[in-house]
Amino acid sequence: MTQPPPWTRHDVAAKLPDDTARAWFDEALADAACAARTPPAAPPPSLAHTWELRFAAAGRHCGHHHADAVRRLLLVEARAGLETLTRLYRHGSAAERRAVLRALPDLVAGPHAVHLVEDALRSNDTSLVSAAVGPYAAAHLDPHAWRHAVLKCLFTGVPLDAVDRWTHRAAGDGELARMLCDYAAERTAAGRDVPDDLGRVLTLTGEAPKEL
Repeated sequence: MTQPPPWTRHDVAAKLPDDTARAWFDEALADAACAARTPPAAPPPSLAHTWELRFAAAGRHCGHHHADAVRRLLLVEARAGLETLTRLYRHGSAAERRAVLRALPDLVAGPHAVHLVEDALRSNDTSLVSAAVGPYAAAHLDPHAWRHAVLKCLFTGVPLDAVDRWTHRAAGDGELARMLCDYAAERTAAGRDVPDDLGRVLTLTGEAPKEL
């Protein structure tokens, strides 16, 4: 399944709770755009860009329900590079990390940020796992890592449809089929239910699902 396109600036502004939040959002985007036009050569580590402070404060000013979308747009508007994305991810809250992961397709052209996806997939935070398996992972995770990402989703209960382009990548994948069958056998032997989504993936691999 291909995930829907992310919200635009106008989409987000329309969802914000009031004019105060919209004004803050506009100012934050302006700060980010300014940083993109005039990036400092070597800012002191202790001096955060104004837009980065707003990135951290988005939930407080725009509401936590909309903060992910606001933060993603700030990253895109600032044209955050890999070093900035990595720093914000490493030092950020779970919500800030989600925003970094969701902005990767817009900001990193190649596989250079795969380490951030792999870190998120080691987490037991399902919101991070879900954010990690978006379009960037679909494009850049190698087959081995992608298969383990699918298993991670099954194990943690992240819906399969959160995995971008899973139908394309799972098609005819015999190694994924083997891993899924092994996982199903382990669950059954332990007296645990096998996730319904497992059968959906298994069918795409070309392996006929057995009684799970």
